[in-house]
Amino acid sequence: MNELESKEVSCPYCGELIELQIDCSILHQDYIEDCHVCCRPINIHVTIDDNDEINVNVASEDE
Repeated sequence: MNELESKEVSCPYCGELIELQIDCSILHQDYIEDCHVCCRPINIHVTIDDNDEINVNVASEDE
């Protein structure tokens, strides 16, 4: 697996697709990134399992 992987997710506010760069050296990640379209903060939760499967969950601030 590459050290960085790209994943597309939909903004929970405006629905626009955004591309995230995932650091695969960190198995569990929680961070906030602003949508490049509507500028609202997106809570991003990333996990990488034993099979190197990347799981990304996004949520609005009030979820």
